Amino acid sequence: QVRLVESGGGVVQAGGSLSLSCAASERTFDAYAMGWFRQGPGKGREFVAAISWDGVDTNYADSVKGRCAISRKSSESTVNLQMYNLKPEDTAVYYCAASTFNGTAVTSKGFYAHWGQGTQVTVSS
Repeated sequence: QVRLVESGGGVVQAGGSLSLSCAASERTFDAYAMGWFRQGPGKGREFVAAISWDGVDTNYADSVKGRCAISRKSSESTVNLQMYNLKPEDTAVYYCAASTFNGTAVTSKGFYAHWGQGTQVTVSS
């Protein structure tokens, strides 16, 4: 069972930047594609970004494309999400997830078997 712990959330003004980090407990971290999802107030959980097991391929939701960068560091078993030019509509709980599907940067939450507890991001206008 992979344990995922997110950190880095907080309150930021619109136009600001924030970096989220997710630490995985699993030694076989490289076997997993990793993703970030978010759930805003009164909304369902939606895809934000994903990265393949080897870090070569990435996918982003249209709503964050050009404002986010996902990366991973195998030596530390971490995956990061750097967010820029944040907007109030980015306010949500952000979740890190690990996929055991086939290592590719899948975008559907159905492919992710392991989830963190989430970290709150609030963007003030």
